[in-house]
Amino acid sequence: MTPGHCLVIPKRHVRDIFELGDEDAAHVMLACREVAKRVKEKLEPLGINLLNNNGPAADQSQFHFHIHLIPRYGRDRLLHPWERSYGNPDQIRIIAEVLRGERELPRSE
Repeated sequence: MTPGHCLVIPKRHVRDIFELGDEDAAHVMLACREVAKRVKEKLEPLGINLLNNNGPAADQSQFHFHIHLIPRYGRDRLLHPWERSYGNPDQIRIIAEVLRGERELPRSE
C-alpha cells in the first residue's frame, strides 16, 4: 500500500477479532505499538493507519486475524474507506443505548 506497510499477525490462528482471546489481543496491540514506533523512527511517515477487517462484508479476504500498519506520507493516493460526515444525534443516542443494553435495536418490519 505504501513503503513500510507491515502486518502484525498472532502466532495462534484465529479467524477474526471475534475469535481472538484477551491475552493474544494484548500481545498483538503491544506488537503493533512496537512496529509503529520502529516505522516512525526509521521511515519518518507523517502518520500511520492501523487497519483490521472482520468478515467478508468488511472486506476481509485472508481469514487469519491480522492488523495492517500503513505508513502515511501525505499525498500517497490511498483512499479512506468511508466519507466523513456528521451523524444524526438521535441515531447516535439510540445506538449508544443499544450498546449499553438499555434498549433493543429497532427493527424495520
